[in-house]
Amino acid sequence: MTSPARLAGNGVALVRERTLAATVQEALERVYQLERVADVGPFVRGAEDGAREALVLRQADDGAIEVSLHLPALDAEAKLDALCQIIEGVSHFVYVVERARMEREATQLELELQAEVDKWVVLAASIDGFDRTRSAALRERLYESVAFRDPATSEVGERYRVANEVAHAFVRRLERDFVGRARYGEMHAELRRFFRHGLGEKLRLGRAA
Repeated sequence: MTSPARLAGNGVALVRERTLAATVQEALERVYQLERVADVGPFVRGAEDGAREALVLRQADDGAIEVSLHLPALDAEAKLDALCQIIEGVSHFVYVVERARMEREATQLELELQAEVDKWVVLAASIDGFDRTRSAALRERLYESVAFRDPATSEVGERYRVANEVAHAFVRRLERDFVGRARYGEMHAELRRFFRHGLGEKLRLGRAA
């Protein structure tokens, strides 16, 4: 994998989306104790109308990885779906550049699974008086009250369903073992362990919950 020093950003972000993306990046780096590889802001572009978030990677002729993160516009109400898309997109960015720094590859399922967990991590941190009851309500909205755009029989549809299922189980265990007992330091250690594992161990940890 190409060195992160050769990442090439392009694109112009909208102010609100770019600011939120930077805040999410800081939050994820703080939880996972990551070194800053690259600021997400310069890589952000607005998604086309009706399009969902997407991290686009392309290897240039000189070997550099060109990155652009396409994010949907936030409306005045900052709806949950748009917020989650921005968290997912930044999660993909952080994960890819960290794997590039470590010269490790990542699968698409690995990216989606980590992003599903990161949605809960970021949104949970924004809730005052976060406890097991509030976690259960957030978990229900993120993993149970969902609709999938792609059919279950398609490769993409199966990938998103597996990511949702495994992340849901993992978060439910975090809620039971750590949130319910206010053991947040131990929870963060478990989250860091999950982040650093590859796909096989992520699936094992999630399904063992």
